[in-house]
Amino acid sequence: MHENRVEFEVYGDYALFSDPITRVGGEKCSYQIPTYEAIKGVLHSIYWKPTIIWIVDKVRVMNQIQMESKGIRPIKYNGGNDLSYYTYLKDCRYQVRAHFIFNENRPELSSDRNENKHHNIAKRSVIKGGRRDIFLGTRECQAYVVPCVFGEGKGFYDDVELMSFGRMVHGFTYPDEAYSETTKGNLSVRFWNAQMQKGIISFPKPWECVGNNERVIKPYSMKQFGFDFKNIREVEKEEDELVPEMYQNV
Repeated sequence: MHENRVEFEVYGDYALFSDPITRVGGEKCSYQIPTYEAIKGVLHSIYWKPTIIWIVDKVRVMNQIQMESKGIRPIKYNGGNDLSYYTYLKDCRYQVRAHFIFNENRPELSSDRNENKHHNIAKRSVIKGGRRDIFLGTRECQAYVVPCVFGEGKGFYDDVELMSFGRMVHGFTYPDEAYSETTKGNLSVRFWNAQMQKGIISFPKPWECVGNNERVIKPYSMKQFGFDFKNIREVEKEEDELVPEMYQNV
């Protein structure tokens, strides 16, 4: 009946959208623009529920693309430290437009498919700056979220007709968000040929990344939710007594 769309601006001093090719030697170098999966991670930090799947529609790059290298001492798996150089994006600011769909792979949560409820919770979570910590790509790149109207304000690349960034990782498909026989029961990675038109990146939807743009990594099992698994519980009526009367019907 209504658009379940959210729009917000996410910004931070640094971002690291890792190019997997550069990670083989222990060092990391960021893509020039955010990946679909990284923005989806921001949406999960704002509001996540297994009932819904976030779809990233567009991202608008507001600031100039700049990079900065830093010496990092990551912890090794077998103990001790190593010395690496990580190349970050700096002074990052993006406008995001996204919407959600219901997760058809979870019939056990069909009773929770209330579009109006989830949309209102998501909008309130954007206003509050998210439910969990926001970061751009990696945990050390702390970021912040504020509501906005997508397209408002001056962006650095508004007058640039087209920029191409080549073949990039689009994101990962987990079995609970499978959309085809190939992705069911598997962990898959998606690729796409990234382009930006007048500062706006229009992402293809996950199921539009087909053919050579989709690869299975390994078999993967789906986590189940439900009362039998003891990871979902009903809201007890007695809890209403703890809520001020003015908020009980919200």
